[in-house]
Amino acid sequence: MASTYVLLNLTINPIGPGRDITLAELSELGFESFVETEIGLEAYIQLQDWDSSVLDQLYPLQEKGIDLSWSLTSISPKNWNAVWESDFEPIIIDNRCAVRADFHSPIDVTHDLVITPKMSFGTGHHETTYQMLTHILDHSPTNKKVLDMGCGTGVLAILAEKLGAFSVDAVDIEPWCVENSIENSLANSCRKINVFQGDSSFLLGRQYEYIIANINKNVLLTDMEIFSQCLSDNGQLFLSGFYTIDLEDIIAETTKCGLTYVSHTERNKWIAAQFLKND
Repeated sequence: MASTYVLLNLTINPIGPGRDITLAELSELGFESFVETEIGLEAYIQLQDWDSSVLDQLYPLQEKGIDLSWSLTSISPKNWNAVWESDFEPIIIDNRCAVRADFHSPIDVTHDLVITPKMSFGTGHHETTYQMLTHILDHSPTNKKVLDMGCGTGVLAILAEKLGAFSVDAVDIEPWCVENSIENSLANSCRKINVFQGDSSFLLGRQYEYIIANINKNVLLTDMEIFSQCLSDNGQLFLSGFYTIDLEDIIAETTKCGLTYVSHTERNKWIAAQFLKND
């Protein structure tokens, strides 16, 4: 069953520096995603991770001259497929790749991907998915053994196969994401994608030459050592799901785990970064 979320809706003044500082604080407290509003910030955290003591962490911000007020709302699970069908338009990355639904006409690009999200994340519209698709296009996994960790809809795994990956393991902790990735893989005539339900413990003892992980910052930091262990020498690691303000922490953790920062892209303050494991 899909997760219930708690929405923390904040009014912030001054909105400029105040919003960035508040966002940074909340990202350390387990909040997974954020939407900037005209008056402040919407912050989302899974109900199972919510603790009202989080609000106590916000009061010290007022001592820094940031005026905060907030309200809480419980967000019930949605059928994201219904949302998708209500206002979805295909996305196109140059003439190289498109992501569309099965009710759209085919698009004349090199890789025309058909994705139905149901209750999974990963349509290409979010800045992180868009950037990860671009990274995969720019750094082809041809003939490589690939891991898509936190696969969601499976869109990144599907593009990896289309670009000639030797094999792809797509892993997600949520059962509906596993089901959705299997369905989307079949819809795109993929034959080299193996979909598994699990967390980072699934990776123990496995080796990959190319790892894709579009997850939130806290999970990335927790799992970085495992990513490094299962990445082969000279293997590439692509990470997204975090903000510009988080990049320094991500680079510090990857460095500690024996990985070298190569480059990153930025889209509306969301980051996608490339790392290399040296032999």
